[in-house]
Amino acid sequence: MKAMILAAGRGKRMRPLTDHLPKPLIEVGGETLIGRHLRQLAEAGIEDVVINLAYLGDQIRAALGDGSDFGARLRYTLEPEGALETGGGIYHALDFLRGGPFLVVNGDIWTDFPFDRLPRDIAPGGHLVLVPNPSHNQRGDCDLSGDQVTIPGNRSLTFSGMGVYPASLFKNCRPGRFPLWPVIAGAASRDGVSGERYDGVWFDVGAPDQLAALRQFLARSAI
Repeated sequence: MKAMILAAGRGKRMRPLTDHLPKPLIEVGGETLIGRHLRQLAEAGIEDVVINLAYLGDQIRAALGDGSDFGARLRYTLEPEGALETGGGIYHALDFLRGGPFLVVNGDIWTDFPFDRLPRDIAPGGHLVLVPNPSHNQRGDCDLSGDQVTIPGNRSLTFSGMGVYPASLFKNCRPGRFPLWPVIAGAASRDGVSGERYDGVWFDVGAPDQLAALRQFLARSAI
């Protein structure tokens, strides 16, 4: 399985920290957010990874190089100023990702989810990792009925930013800027999207208070 780490965003909610540092290069627990992802992916046997770049992308490329220090083989896709959002960024990288279902991970999450347990045989619309609604998203995104994602459902769960997708999910998309969630929602109603609930450690590191909460958690835990 190949993987993509989404790393092109501006990180406006994390300003002023991100005025001069791309959010994936924020250090937590002695390693950067994106470096941790690469290490975890390599430990799960996922070595071929593409990273999309836009805002301060040169810093990310300089920090990661070809990925060999992390046990990975890296490629990069370059996006225009303002980036292409999640859906557009994945579509822009499809030539690299083709060949089977691929994993996409948000560059600004921190988790102990075991990537090696992700399914390779997935529903036509993909497979999502879902988490209990965090305080910053109490409305939720979706629900599960057995192993099928229901949208909107009761919205008891939040999309974690981790999913496995077939290239065919994007067959009706066009180049340019667009979000991922409407593509997933359409597939859920049309083709079916499978999912799983994860109750382990997961943090969305999107704002200063969330970063502080993660650092406090690590300071008092053994992870």
